[in-house]
Amino acid sequence: MAATLLGLAIVVAVLVIRTAVTELREPGAGRRQWRFLREPRALAAGALVAIVLALAGGRSAAGASALPWALMAGALVAFTIGGRPPPD
Repeated sequence: MAATLLGLAIVVAVLVIRTAVTELREPGAGRRQWRFLREPRALAAGALVAIVLALAGGRSAAGASALPWALMAGALVAFTIGGRPPPD
């Protein structure tokens, strides 16, 4: 479980550093990258993916080790959906 959390911490650190570099190059870009946290559609999709993966991972041999990665996958889905304009 410790290796899983370490790997997850590295991925989160890379995303934060990426945001910081983008913000330094173009002020306001960091806020645009993290706007998915305020969009209900993106959060709902991310939560759904996280729940489905957590349930599937919990039933597999990975067990509780899959939970942090399920949460990360949900966050990345929300990030991806939140970066797009809403459909017409």
